[in-house]
Amino acid sequence: MKRIGYLLLLGAGMLSAGAGAQTMSPAPVVATGNALLTVTAEGKALEAPDLAIFNAGVTTQGKTAAEALSANSTAMERVIAQLRRAGIAERDIQTSNLGIEPVYSDPNRDAALAARYAGQPYVPPAADAAVPKIIGYRANNSVSVRQRDLKNFGRVIDTLVAAGANQVNGPSFAMDNPDPALDQARVQAMRQARARAELYARAAGLKVLRILSITEGGGFYGSPPVVFARGAIAASAPPPPPPAPVQPGELQMTANVTVLFELTPG
Repeated sequence: MKRIGYLLLLGAGMLSAGAGAQTMSPAPVVATGNALLTVTAEGKALEAPDLAIFNAGVTTQGKTAAEALSANSTAMERVIAQLRRAGIAERDIQTSNLGIEPVYSDPNRDAALAARYAGQPYVPPAADAAVPKIIGYRANNSVSVRQRDLKNFGRVIDTLVAAGANQVNGPSFAMDNPDPALDQARVQAMRQARARAELYARAAGLKVLRILSITEGGGFYGSPPVVFARGAIAASAPPPPPPAPVQPGELQMTANVTVLFELTPG
């Protein structure tokens, strides 16, 4: 009996220790007759962006992988050199993609085109000739760029294309330090939560006694990215027109809060 009693006590101690290991937030203590009110509010702040983020790269093709990669490296060195000359700092240039892939023939398409040009009926290629073959290699290298001088964005893009960049995507606008704008949004969210709680309390014949908890949601940029250029730009394309003005507009920073209030009879 003593052994059984010892085991029961030991088991109870282990259960107690296990329960103590779980951290649980204590429930708010509310005075009798008081009520709880949960309010979710959103605050916004509009700020002008100070960063334009875009991708610039080079795609080249050659008969061998080495040939495609060599041509790509030469062209990409010119593009990066132009970025430096444009005043882009090293910390704002980051390789985002580097790859090489085979290019395959399309026997069925080639046969269809040949028949169309010759004015003859399309004849599918023989089975052994219909198998795609590697006819070359394509190399791609691109960098992600953060430009801080937004006034010269269009001119920088034109310079990159002239230097050999045939892949340009972007920009998306951002803020280097969004915290001050987010703080404005947070203050506005709390003011809105308090005003809404006062409204509900008055409608219910109560008054706000105190705040029991505040939970913050995530802030975000409310402006979608702007597409400046997308896809390949032909290497033999004529010189671009004078740089078009780029309008960065404003970014909307948003903060969300959920506040738990204690209400008391008015």
